[in-house]
Amino acid sequence: MLTTLTFGFVGGGNLATALIGGLIARGVPPSSIRVADPYAPARERLAREQRVHTVETPDVELAGSDVIVMATKPQQFREAAEQLLPHLRTAGSRGLVVSVAAGIRLQDIQRWLGGHARVVRSMPNTPALAGKGMTGLSAPAALSAEDRAVATALAEAVGQCLWLDNDAQMDAVTAVSGSGPAYVFYVIEAMERAATELGLSAAQGRQLAIETFRGAAALAAQSSEPVATLRERVTSKGGTTYAALTVLEQSGVGEAFVKAVHAAAARGAEMGEEFGREG
Repeated sequence: MLTTLTFGFVGGGNLATALIGGLIARGVPPSSIRVADPYAPARERLAREQRVHTVETPDVELAGSDVIVMATKPQQFREAAEQLLPHLRTAGSRGLVVSVAAGIRLQDIQRWLGGHARVVRSMPNTPALAGKGMTGLSAPAALSAEDRAVATALAEAVGQCLWLDNDAQMDAVTAVSGSGPAYVFYVIEAMERAATELGLSAAQGRQLAIETFRGAAALAAQSSEPVATLRERVTSKGGTTYAALTVLEQSGVGEAFVKAVHAAAARGAEMGEEFGREG
């Protein structure tokens, strides 16, 4: 499906680079990809490493792509959309626009693009850089099945994806999986610190922590049982795991994590209001 399409990227940062690499790995010719980025070193890197065509700002050729990926920072999204809009009109483009910018709502994407109908909002996370991303997707109810399939294939070029029932759920996705890698890194950092305090080297602590996360996640992914059941199986009454989890529970770690995710979701909603404000 993807190999017959042309792609235009507005923004050439890390996430765009990951998506471009995923597309090329799946057979999309570099000549079918055009990237606009104002930062010269980013353009030079993409041209050198990915062999794609780069430009400083969006142009008519990019606007005429079958799929346009808006990969700017949230605070730069509106300006980028305003730069793209006249070229969309000149090209008479009705291409599929996919946003990967956190906090930018569907209604605002469509408004800034002059009522463009074929729009998908997505929220990937940084493991996309390793081909292990998790992406939430939302779209207007009228979006065609074909466009949904294209957006799915794009997201799956760097991992897995999940379609949402409505755009309001994207704040929860942002809080759980979008920000989620930072929570994992936070715990890995703590485990590394504990390992060194217990006499292991930093390298040993890092390997033990990372491989434990990797293995536990793989076990949870392949099991149909609740995660709580898997946890209970590791926790013998009076054993070492029991001692550790007792401290975590007494310290309110579980409740703190839930509050943290709620705070991230609330901030996502605030960002949508801030960036989408009229004026």
